[in-house]
Amino acid sequence: MADEKYIRAKKRVKDIKDFYIHLIIFLIIVTILTIINVASFIINSEDGNLWFLFPLGFWGFAVLMHGLKTFVFGHESSWEKRKIKEVMDKMDEEK
Repeated sequence: MADEKYIRAKKRVKDIKDFYIHLIIFLIIVTILTIINVASFIINSEDGNLWFLFPLGFWGFAVLMHGLKTFVFGHESSWEKRKIKEVMDKMDEEK
């Protein structure tokens, strides 16, 4: 049982780490795209073309979904824990 807890905890930490890496890369790239978009607007003095909003929106939605999966839906609920224990106990009784 302790090994199972360790494996689940290790997976949870990996999921959280992966989310933060995804978030940091997103913030860096969106910042660079925003700077490029603003600089090109200043240099060309044309009408404002805010093309950086498209990757910001779509990728931002992906980061949001990743965060929800990691922090809201990614961990076992108390019901799931009880059910897992119940099924494991039942399997032990059958042996």
